[in-house]
Amino acid sequence: MSMNAIHVMMFPWSAFGHLIPFFQLSIALAKAGVRVSFISTPKNIQRLPKLPSTLAHLVELVQLPLPTLDKELLPEGAEATVDIPFEQIQYLKLAYDQLQHAVKQFVANESPDWIICDFSPHWMKDIAQEFQVRLVFYSVFSASAMAIIGPCTRKFPIYPESLTVPPEWVTFPSSVAFRRQEAIAFCAGVNQVNASGVCDWERMATVCGASKAVLFRSCNEIEGEYLNLFQKLVGKPVIPIGLLPVERPERERGIVDGCSDDIFEWLDKQGSKSVVFVGFGSECKLSKDQVFEIAYGLEESQLPFLWELRKPSWASTDQDSVPYGFHGRTSNRGIVCMGWIPQQEILAHPSIGGSLFHSGWGSAIEALQFGHSLVVLPFIIDQPLNARFLVEKGLAIEVKRNEDGSFTGNDIARSLRQAMVLEESKKLRINTREAAAVVGNLKLHQDLYIAAFVQFLKDETGN
Repeated sequence: MSMNAIHVMMFPWSAFGHLIPFFQLSIALAKAGVRVSFISTPKNIQRLPKLPSTLAHLVELVQLPLPTLDKELLPEGAEATVDIPFEQIQYLKLAYDQLQHAVKQFVANESPDWIICDFSPHWMKDIAQEFQVRLVFYSVFSASAMAIIGPCTRKFPIYPESLTVPPEWVTFPSSVAFRRQEAIAFCAGVNQVNASGVCDWERMATVCGASKAVLFRSCNEIEGEYLNLFQKLVGKPVIPIGLLPVERPERERGIVDGCSDDIFEWLDKQGSKSVVFVGFGSECKLSKDQVFEIAYGLEESQLPFLWELRKPSWASTDQDSVPYGFHGRTSNRGIVCMGWIPQQEILAHPSIGGSLFHSGWGSAIEALQFGHSLVVLPFIIDQPLNARFLVEKGLAIEVKRNEDGSFTGNDIARSLRQAMVLEESKKLRINTREAAAVVGNLKLHQDLYIAAFVQFLKDETGN
């Protein structure tokens, strides 16, 4: 059997913080000669980045229609978490679970050698066992976060107090832990059995427990101690697949949704490494108070900025999304882009020197690839743990919060200036520049980490 005969099926959860890492891994495996079937819903697949034409013969994008629910539970056309408010995500999980029958039929017809799946399809265990297909769990969370919260390491239910200090099995120096408010919010989410009938904790534990290996979008150079720790905890291979950095993107020209090519013309006029990129993604739904305090902080910092801001649900117009007069007061040194922008191309621009973001793992990798100084303002799930890890590594400044989790514009401004212009920024820039040499090393991640994973697949299938 040749190398090309290895067939991997990918099945991510319907959130773009999960879909994109799975898609990136699909491309990396295809570059190594592995055949990939990437399964999701039609609308989600249509919103993925364009598949390189040179890999089209190895990556099949399989569209399975999402089963419909009552429109009051899940609106028509809602196929990902970005399409719905937080309280409706439980119904998206309910519809997602009903894909089980179509996925089972695909496995029966196509007989893949491997299934690489996310935390959510707990029922994939039964499908893999019935058809004798090897199962692998791909965690889109960092190894440092999973070592603290992983379902293979804790008893259910979880209590907030157990998450506010590093657990006893973390024997090396570490400050990675939730603060109390963060721990309470996290436990409320993972312990809850909602409309789908299965809590997230049980989903992840089932998938992880049934898998032959666990994959992390990580590398030994960044998270080696946590990768080794997690492998000891789960007692099965833990495989870093590298950080999946993108090739330095070409600048997109022409009109884009929300901003035009003027954005690059403006960036071209700014000093090297002087501009702060601000972006909290499509999944992070911020309150009016939170958005306004970020705006006040940008204004007070006196730094040049480029803010990607999607119109919040509470705003009636784009103008209502920021404080009255904000555009006028900052027009000489900042741009607010409402809607989608070519983020990779912007992050790669030489005038961008810092990033203010939620510290999601994928976003952290993107920013570090280009050596940006990081200012982290975490909100949900693993973001607080990623923030502590990045600070611990000397790669980020975390925005100070009050006991209730709130923050002020002054807190934002102070952190931005610490990262960009004050004395603290010098060491931070050295550290992030050194990290960029690792994170952005395409040869390291493709030729070493992906190659090693492909060899694992080959060995286990007898190729």
